Amino acid sequence: MALQRTERYQLADVRAIYEQPFPDLAFAAIQAHRAAFDPLEVQCSTLLSIKTGGCPEDCTYCPQSARYHTPVRAEPLMPLPQVLDAARAAKAGGATRFCMGAAWRGVKDGPEFDRVLEMVREVSSLGMETCVTLGLLQEHQARRLRDAGLDYYNHNLDTSESYYAQVVSTRTFEQRRETLGHVRDAGIHVCCGGIVGMGESKNDRIAFLWELANFETPPESVPINVLVPVEGTPLADRQTIDPLEFVRTVATARILMPHSMVRLSAGRREMSTELQALCFLVGANSIFAGDKLLTTPNPGDAQDEELLRALGMRPMALPLR
Repeated sequence: MALQRTERYQLADVRAIYEQPFPDLAFAAIQAHRAAFDPLEVQCSTLLSIKTGGCPEDCTYCPQSARYHTPVRAEPLMPLPQVLDAARAAKAGGATRFCMGAAWRGVKDGPEFDRVLEMVREVSSLGMETCVTLGLLQEHQARRLRDAGLDYYNHNLDTSESYYAQVVSTRTFEQRRETLGHVRDAGIHVCCGGIVGMGESKNDRIAFLWELANFETPPESVPINVLVPVEGTPLADRQTIDPLEFVRTVATARILMPHSMVRLSAGRREMSTELQALCFLVGANSIFAGDKLLTTPNPGDAQDEELLRALGMRPMALPLR
């Protein structure tokens, strides 16, 4: 079953929030953020590619697609000890959530899925929150992940439904909703966001946020990625999004989903200190730490520590389990 939707917001409501004068938007977002969270805390996650490249999908932003000639080379599923070493290093660096991504169209039952389940169990035993992104998911697979102790499943909508076909043709928007429905039905927290700067219009960004906010239960985690153009992909020459449009996207997400973690994800290495500070001010309260996000560069731990120290902010503590 596809993820259930409500009509909590009309599209016009979201547009009115997004398009209001920037000082009013920022003030409303700050209020929403402070009502639900400590504004000085940032939740830190680490994302590891446990199976890289060779994906049959045609996502135009992704260097892991086997359809494009990119610098990324296909690698098999990582061995468990290597994953655990990375998880321990992430925890030592201040990450409270360890996310594992496999470049599959969809996870298949069998030895590799069994190995992923073992990774989830072992990382969870370290006291960290666990998250995986494995592509399309079936009902029974979601239940197996839950039983292994998975906390979050990431499956992004990417963009608005109307723009989606411009970005991906090998799976449908409705298939993404179906996977999210299986995740929610299994009792796993939903991590769902998208990518901006792929050539979408302002109206597409508004519709994308409207879609997320109208989930029956909004995603507990909302990653907002800025496209990182990679040589060899169809979007390699795409121009970056205007910084204030990005801040508007973050602020609107915070107002619409006040209790969700809003994460600055891909593209953060290209963001100035001032842009990141403004995003934190209007409600972003999560980042990916470490020097790599799957296959694209990310600021390292030292740079992030310096950023948070300069802003008088601190990493969020591990949640009680």
